[in-house]
Amino acid sequence: MKFLCVSDQVDPLVYSTTVKERYSDIDAVLCAGDLSMEYMDFIVDALGKPTFFIFGNHDLGEFHLYHRQTVLAQRPSQLAKMHSIENGHGADYINRKVLRLRNLSFKAPGGKKTPLLLAGVSGSIRYNKGEDQYTDFEMKLKLLSMVPALIWNKIRYGRYCDIFLTHASPRHINDRDDPCHKGFECFNWFIKRFKPALLVHGHIHLYDLQAPRVAKSAQTTVVNAFSHIVIEYEPKLSEKEGDFLGSINIRTDR
Repeated sequence: MKFLCVSDQVDPLVYSTTVKERYSDIDAVLCAGDLSMEYMDFIVDALGKPTFFIFGNHDLGEFHLYHRQTVLAQRPSQLAKMHSIENGHGADYINRKVLRLRNLSFKAPGGKKTPLLLAGVSGSIRYNKGEDQYTDFEMKLKLLSMVPALIWNKIRYGRYCDIFLTHASPRHINDRDDPCHKGFECFNWFIKRFKPALLVHGHIHLYDLQAPRVAKSAQTTVVNAFSHIVIEYEPKLSEKEGDFLGSINIRTDR
């Protein structure tokens, strides 16, 4: 199973007439925020693959259309358009959602197919009064809202979550110490408690694209998707419930 992961920067290798040939082998696209909806439209149209996204702390021109409370407070006239806009880009917005993707399934012990389990949250740490910024406590509340669905996954499939898509990184993992780019401590709690195989984030710009972008925290591989990266994820559940075997390979086309 291969994922094209993008965030923060329009990459000429992706925004290209050859994108379909270059990424013909991917199964899905994960967009980790701070990208224009026009760029995502291009990716969806060019590749025709399942695409999942969250917002970051920039490129928020359509953010209000995906959040009923923001629409009611700021742009009531837009409320009637919200449903059509939400489904107008061909990509699934997964903020505070837990998806069970049967079209992206793999074999569990005994040969039975199991869906890929994907969760996500938008936003960065609060550093000014901008949209889609949160304190660690506010983000923890967002994570807690997903707990019932995660527990159901554990009961039904023997695991909580395969991939967790975020914009910011966990605190002290791929993050920085300036007020804007600190990670969320509650993401470390999520990793420890729900054990996703992958956490894919953006937000941290890599000015040297050969710089390290992969870290490990307990059972979770944390990947910075800045610009673009391809993750090859070969999940294989062991007979011991909740344990993962298999491999995670990272590739860039630089």
